[in-house]
Amino acid sequence: MDLGTNRVAWIFAQVALLLSSSSGITGEEVCDSPLVSNLPPSSFKSSSQLSSSHAPGFAKLNRRDGAGGWSPLTSNKYQWLEVDLGERTKITAVATQGRYGSSDWLASYLLMFSDTGHNWKQYRQEDSIGFFPGNSNADSVVQHKLQQPVIARFLRLIPLDWNPSGRIGLRLETYGCPYMSDVVSLDGISSSLVYRLSPGLKRTSREVISLKFKTFRNSGSLVHAEGQEGVSLSLELERGKLLLLLRGGTSSSEPQTLASLGSLLDDQHWHHVVLERRSSHLNLTVDKHTKRIQIPADFNHWDIEELSVGAVQSLSPLKSAMSKGNFHGCLENLLYNGLNLIDLAKHNDRQVTAIGNLTFSCAEPVSVAVTFPGPQSFLQLPGMMASSSGGLSVAFQFRTWNKAGLLLTFDVPQQGGVVWLHLSDARLRLQIHKAGRLLLELSAGSALNDGQWHVAELHSRRGRLTMTVDKEEGGAAHASPSFPVTIENHLFFGGCPAGDDSHECRNPFNEFQGCMRLLTLDNQNVDLVMVQQKQLGNYSNLHIDMCGIIDRCSPSRCEHGGRCSQSWTVFHCNCSDSGYSGATCHSSMYEQSCEAYKHNGNTSGHFYIDVDGSGPIKPQLVYCNMTEENTWMVIQHNNTELTRVRPSPGVNQHLVHFDYSTEEEQLLAAISQSEHCEQELSYHCRKSRLLNTPEGSPFSWWLGGPGSGRVQTYWGGAQPGSQQCACGLQGDCVDPQHYCNCDADRLEWTEDSGLLVHKDSLPLRSLLLGDTQRPGSDGAYRVGPLRCHGDKNFWNAAFFNKETSYLHFPTFHGELSADISFLFKTVASSGVFLENLGIKDFIRIELSSSTQVVFSFDVGNGPLEVRVESSVPLNDNRWHRVRAERNVKEASLRLDEHAFATQEAPADGHFHLQLNSQLFIGGTASRQKGFRGCIRSLQLNGVTLDLEERARITPGVHPGCPGHCSSYGSLCQNQGRCVERTNGFSCDCGLSSYTGVFCQTEVSASFRSGTSVSYTFKEPYELIRNSSALPSSIYSDMTLRGENVSLSFRTNQSPALLLYVSSYYREYLALLINKYDKLEVRYKLDSSREAEVLRSRVRSLANGQLHSVSIKRMTDSVSVQIDQNAREDFNLTSDADFNSVKSLVMGQVHDSDELDPDLARLASLGFTGCLSVVHFNSISPLKAALLHPDTSPVTITGPLVQSNCGSSASANPYAAENTHHLSDQSGSVGSGQPLVNAIRTDSALIGGVIAVVIFVIVTGLAVTARFLYRRKETYRNRDVRGVKQEESPDFPFNNQTDSQNVSSENPKEYFI
Repeated sequence: MDLGTNRVAWIFAQVALLLSSSSGITGEEVCDSPLVSNLPPSSFKSSSQLSSSHAPGFAKLNRRDGAGGWSPLTSNKYQWLEVDLGERTKITAVATQGRYGSSDWLASYLLMFSDTGHNWKQYRQEDSIGFFPGNSNADSVVQHKLQQPVIARFLRLIPLDWNPSGRIGLRLETYGCPYMSDVVSLDGISSSLVYRLSPGLKRTSREVISLKFKTFRNSGSLVHAEGQEGVSLSLELERGKLLLLLRGGTSSSEPQTLASLGSLLDDQHWHHVVLERRSSHLNLTVDKHTKRIQIPADFNHWDIEELSVGAVQSLSPLKSAMSKGNFHGCLENLLYNGLNLIDLAKHNDRQVTAIGNLTFSCAEPVSVAVTFPGPQSFLQLPGMMASSSGGLSVAFQFRTWNKAGLLLTFDVPQQGGVVWLHLSDARLRLQIHKAGRLLLELSAGSALNDGQWHVAELHSRRGRLTMTVDKEEGGAAHASPSFPVTIENHLFFGGCPAGDDSHECRNPFNEFQGCMRLLTLDNQNVDLVMVQQKQLGNYSNLHIDMCGIIDRCSPSRCEHGGRCSQSWTVFHCNCSDSGYSGATCHSSMYEQSCEAYKHNGNTSGHFYIDVDGSGPIKPQLVYCNMTEENTWMVIQHNNTELTRVRPSPGVNQHLVHFDYSTEEEQLLAAISQSEHCEQELSYHCRKSRLLNTPEGSPFSWWLGGPGSGRVQTYWGGAQPGSQQCACGLQGDCVDPQHYCNCDADRLEWTEDSGLLVHKDSLPLRSLLLGDTQRPGSDGAYRVGPLRCHGDKNFWNAAFFNKETSYLHFPTFHGELSADISFLFKTVASSGVFLENLGIKDFIRIELSSSTQVVFSFDVGNGPLEVRVESSVPLNDNRWHRVRAERNVKEASLRLDEHAFATQEAPADGHFHLQLNSQLFIGGTASRQKGFRGCIRSLQLNGVTLDLEERARITPGVHPGCPGHCSSYGSLCQNQGRCVERTNGFSCDCGLSSYTGVFCQTEVSASFRSGTSVSYTFKEPYELIRNSSALPSSIYSDMTLRGENVSLSFRTNQSPALLLYVSSYYREYLALLINKYDKLEVRYKLDSSREAEVLRSRVRSLANGQLHSVSIKRMTDSVSVQIDQNAREDFNLTSDADFNSVKSLVMGQVHDSDELDPDLARLASLGFTGCLSVVHFNSISPLKAALLHPDTSPVTITGPLVQSNCGSSASANPYAAENTHHLSDQSGSVGSGQPLVNAIRTDSALIGGVIAVVIFVIVTGLAVTARFLYRRKETYRNRDVRGVKQEESPDFPFNNQTDSQNVSSENPKEYFI
């Protein structure tokens, strides 16, 4: 057997030893022996018995002794049957039977366990189910196997329901096996165990400490493991939670909390703890819950030298600050790497030292608690118990999660006087009322709803009243009332009897829900067992001899960092700042891609995307660029600018790392989900080689892909592994003998650039440039942002053409949380979208009618349904979105943008969804009620099901689903036309004066006095013109009987000509602002007559604000509307035809010979201001000039600056964040070589740039005077036509603008 096999065998042996030791069983022993059948009658007790022949000793399964079983004297919910097994035993199952030959049996019951016969603990399945189903007749046996075996000596069965035609009747059996363990009791003062490891003991890569403990103190040191230099790990109880602490020796007294697990661990019940150390992490388990903790790097090679249990036994000078106290309680089966330390201590092994007063048995105090579950819970005690001293002394302990509730009330001797001691806003308050008037009020304490035990005391002696909380720690309040405060009749704890007509108990507050213990009246302990036996006081709806508190926030059911809070019966999740919503913060608030945001009608901007929906990956902020046909997701890193390589002395290579704005997991998921990703990689070089070397190893390379990346030796535009650049692939490198331009090693500047498009190699993580140190070598690199488009999940669809067709997938696992979302469209009125079955459980979503969607499920509590009714038909062949969620608190269903419909889960019931069949999509297992239509983007718990892949191999189902304009066509605005695409749609803005992804972005320009834009219509003799490549908004036939003119403007100029349309017959249309700041429309449709002037009544149009104008003419009828003002109607008296329209001019009119003198003067002044979305019938002349200047019949003179000045949100009307230049010149300025941003160069470069600029100005002064004037006008703006600034020929680089910054839309940030 080799070394590896030996090691594996050793590991398995250790695991087997650990498991068998912790459970008290060796080997594979079957644990299902009957435990009750051989017990003597003295082992049975009960609350009462109907007769001696109905005694509890007869309650043995299948026995007919006595009356055939146990029956109590009265059948009510306060009865119980108790069995003493003689010693702690492992119990694995329980079986019940009715009383023989009778109509008496239990329909349901509770099961309680205890080690001592006190402090009972209720057994719960799934941590929630508190009851067991019982029998339906007297003879059949119903057996339940316990999901988690129980170790206990005593068990108690409490009937909940029984045969309504009979009474309580019971025979029972429990199954299990003996349980052996080693126990030690520590007194919390000086006792502890110390285990010192042998110096020569070989350390292993896996160490395990395991134990069980029980305690009634909420704080204390459990285990302390110390290693070299005082570095230690500790397991400590603090406020009932178990903390894992790391201390770093003498350098700091403040420990580092690595983990916190468990809650209410001071309940005097056994709790199981395992701490496992592996090479790089720790696993901490408390009971059934495990947390994985990454070990700090400096702790990886730490070894345990000493193990202290129950107290910190350390030579460290900081020992006194290490722990808040010693452990007081019992330990069981304390193991270190399978070594039983308690057994070693029993046998006085020299490695284990027993310190102080400890015993090898579990000595625990008897403390009887009482639970007030509410409603109508109360405990009534006689006042005589507290009246012997003539004063008042009441004390008790309580614990609760509620902020409010009545703790104690009693009457005072004065007639009508009453005392209320209650919780209010988690503070203890005392109020004394008389005849409805407040006589006295005291308050003390805070945050008393934290689930911890708190001590409340009320004392009245010699005219002084004192109320105390937690003795000296919590605070006290005092008063000196003018009347004695004593108890006259009875005391009521927790609430008042229902229907109390004697007015002896009044409760204007909430009832108390929680636990109480250690009640004392006049310094005498109240025996709650006597209360339970009806020998003292009275009570209702109490659970005596147990504290039934449950921490519903440990572990927290709130997902994704949601903060859990709770009351006695429910928990709540605060999802603020988490990015998720719902009852348990399960569902993401954000879409999963930029594609999804686009189809919600959003435009370019910053968005949070959650690539896996409700999955574990957090939302990430990205930029969504929706200005192109594809919707691009842009993820930035720390340097996307063109950056010059700065050689460092003594370093032959230049290495740079790129840090992305998103986390690793988010980044990789976004790449995987996208259909296409790319990243620009460019290198501008002069005598700096890149890839090809004589010996074959590249000078430069880059790292890309997951993690730190893998070495890649190809460049942008080439194939992976090719060790080439784009020019090598295309065969056009400057030197045919090389595969990269830079490898030609020339003195002239050249470049290698291209896109990296192989997703497996993205993103680019690091770049190493290796040929930068030679004399004369120079270079600059640029790594662009990561850009991805397409969402493989969003358009994944299947078409079901028959009711009997369906797709099937593996079983859906959504035991605690399940969310399902999808889109559908259909013409059918009903059908099942989704179904998954279990033995009893199921989950289903269906279209039940043409207006209703139903989400139904069963987790073992019976079927539940959530319905949403739509106000419009759902079988309209348009996409509708369904979102369903089921968690431990509620189920919810949402249809489109309707409000959520919800259904609360039962407070005490099953909550695990247990399915085992295949998941059916579009149909059911019975092939009935199938769905006909399309289902798209189906996601279960954030995971998209690939419907298309499965549909390709399934008869009756087709992959994909065309026809999206019926659903999304309304997103195309301003006369935009929806165009179908295979995956989605696009908006054709050819007929619109707007642009953008939804034809919603205004096309605006800033005009100066010398700006003129002239649009020429067809010549009158021209019969046909080829315009197939251009939208109809560019060319149109021009003899008109009407016009539809609209535009927006803002200006401070008055008067001003906004628009002028001329004809070949000296006819015209002019739109202007007159000297009174009013709008005038001038029509001259008959060259022989004067122009007709139509004046609007709307004032103050030259006020610098944005105004919209719409003018419509049909023959001789003209209507004018400005902004939201009332429409104004006019009639013309001249000819109704506008013949042979020649041109449309915006701004300065150069050919004004045919104009009237006053209009000619105005036309020569030009227009200063903003024009936007200019539309004349079917053409958009301003859009043609700005976006299609080379292919449209437009002439531009003077400076024309595209901006967002036409946006109503623009604060500065003449400046925009993203602006572009157009002039009457064509072509690019400069050599076309790239220029680098001077910010990322050195000071010598700046000097060179200045010198060359001066040289250019001097040598080109004669030919550039006009250009310099225009440049002055537009200096602050960027050129959309690629105009490049001319700089130093020594270093001719230009910084490329990031793709997200050239968007013509206003960048916005959305938090949706």
